[in-house]
Amino acid sequence: MVQTDFGGAEVVSLQDVPEPVCGARDVVVEVAYCGLNRLDLLQRKGPGLIPGFRLPHVPGMDFAGTVMATGSAVSSIAPGDRVIADPTQGCGGCPRCSVGDRAYCVSPRILGGNTPGALAAYVLASAESIVRVPASLPLAAAVTLPTAFATAWHAVHTVGALDAGEALVVHAAASPVSLAAIALAKQAGASVVAFAGSDAKLAAARAAGADLALRNDEPDPVKAVTAFTDGAGADLVLDHVGTSTWRTSLDCLGIRGRVVLLGNTSGDQVSFSLREVFHRGLKLLGAGGYTSADFVAATSACFSAGLHLPTAAQFPLEDLAEAWDVLGARDTIGKVVITP
Repeated sequence: MVQTDFGGAEVVSLQDVPEPVCGARDVVVEVAYCGLNRLDLLQRKGPGLIPGFRLPHVPGMDFAGTVMATGSAVSSIAPGDRVIADPTQGCGGCPRCSVGDRAYCVSPRILGGNTPGALAAYVLASAESIVRVPASLPLAAAVTLPTAFATAWHAVHTVGALDAGEALVVHAAASPVSLAAIALAKQAGASVVAFAGSDAKLAAARAAGADLALRNDEPDPVKAVTAFTDGAGADLVLDHVGTSTWRTSLDCLGIRGRVVLLGNTSGDQVSFSLREVFHRGLKLLGAGGYTSADFVAATSACFSAGLHLPTAAQFPLEDLAEAWDVLGARDTIGKVVITP
């Protein structure tokens, strides 16, 4: 599917394009499934958000498939391997890439973000970004892992430093990243309070492991969290919503609590009392982009425990417009998946 302009679904059409050719350190993967992300939809509407984005463009960041060809310098991956990939490719040569911090590469390469993605029969990826999928995990489940679980791992563990026995609060609990965060937090031995906007989304949060699920219109959310934690308050809050949840996030925290900020879907500007923060010893932490180590750790944890997200809907490639409508409705639970 090739995007040639900005706008509605009509700016993306099914086209024949040349098959990708391996560089020395690349692999070509036959795509079995491609998971849609909101970035795909935002960049279709315009403007392009990833530096280096240009038209024409093939979207699709998350994929699962089978290796078809490998470059001459690749020895760790072989044709026939079932794989997923970190869509954050990097340039492979700058100081950030050399330490595995590809999200802050000086010349970022993002599959489906500013380089050809996986809404196609074949996709080209760097061998360094590839992870083999164990035989026990179907590719249809593996495709739900890459961006959501790596982002959640970075927020929960690398930045949030969640420990066993601590209490985590998660907003927008039925979003892919939040569902992944709930599952990872429970795996780590934490307790979880989840906020969501509908009964169906609350049920999804409970299915992921949430111990207490509350509607967004809970009359006194801070009181509920305080009671759940026996008066201590939350140790960690994940907030990728922004303005509308900011006050609840701060007020739910106990002494020396941490809030990890990783999104602003409801707005970007907030205010708070400096005195409140320093007297209570709070930590305000920006999650930023995950690292290659986060990606490997997250996928390994998922493989060992059989973790994956639910599939909200599945469409063939030619029905991408309908799939985008489902994604854009914001009432999906789990990943919308395309089968090329």
